Amino acid sequence: MKLEEHLFLIGFMGVGKTSVSRQLSQRLQVREVDTDAMIVQREGRSIPEIFEQSGEAYFRQAETEMLDVLGGQEPCIVSCGGGMAMREENVEKMKDIGRVVFLTATPETIYERVKDSTNRPLLNGNMNVPYIKELMEVREPKYRAAADVIIATDGRNSGQVADGIMQVLE
Repeated sequence: MKLEEHLFLIGFMGVGKTSVSRQLSQRLQVREVDTDAMIVQREGRSIPEIFEQSGEAYFRQAETEMLDVLGGQEPCIVSCGGGMAMREENVEKMKDIGRVVFLTATPETIYERVKDSTNRPLLNGNMNVPYIKELMEVREPKYRAAADVIIATDGRNSGQVADGIMQVLE
């Protein structure tokens, strides 16, 4: 199978976007990029530092700019930051240049996957299932609206999720 357009993986932090994008990249023999990593590289500072020094709005604008950069590049697998699909402008840009796959997981699964992470500014001081559930409920409608495909990741490893995405795309 040849990738004809970008493949954007969206979803809440901890659903497995990064590990699944790695699997897809290997299977399809295409480059994979992580929008958060692109921003960190461009800015020369970590995401928590960007949030602290420049604010969330600045970071969200940087995400939009990354989509413009990707628009001029060969199709690849794109692991999006958790908030990428919150801006309508970003969703339109993603749909113009690719397909959007929404990866899902329960709040309990998310908690298990992110509980030891210190690099999640939105969860600082709120690393618990009820807070994660609350945040997810706010974001879920936007993720669903943006999605061309929805894949559940609970109880599946990244290879199994990648296989599921490949089946849907073929």
